[in-house]
Amino acid sequence: MPLVLTSPAFADGETLPEKHARADRNISPPLRWDGVPENTRSLALLLDDPDAPGGTFQHWCLFNLSPDREDLPESVETGPERDELRVAKNDFGNTRYDGPQPPEGDPPHRYRFRLAALDVPSISVPASAGAEDIWAEVEKHVIEEARLEGTYAR
Repeated sequence: MPLVLTSPAFADGETLPEKHARADRNISPPLRWDGVPENTRSLALLLDDPDAPGGTFQHWCLFNLSPDREDLPESVETGPERDELRVAKNDFGNTRYDGPQPPEGDPPHRYRFRLAALDVPSISVPASAGAEDIWAEVEKHVIEEARLEGTYAR
């Protein structure tokens, strides 16, 4: 069974709900996955916008997630699990989820949630490392990757 990433908040290719946008409640959507490969030692998740005016923009990056995990609840970073999460600095300069915020008037941007199953138990990076640096290290250890894409425009 391949690794599959879904959300009860939106289907692949559909518009992200307003509450997940940075200008609204700015809360992470609930995510679920199935088919984690048997030899997975950790998971990593990235949310990026490949349509950003200056190039791909990193909105959120979680790493060193347990391979036994099957989901992330909505607004995971404000819940009881927040202290267990390893969160990289995003391109806004924050170590948290920051949702879609495309320029006003732009056509809808694509927001890619990328879940990677890794062959290492953890990614070791300096505390100051940003999402792009962490994902570069993640890509060296990917066993399998699943994607879920939403769109958003203001």
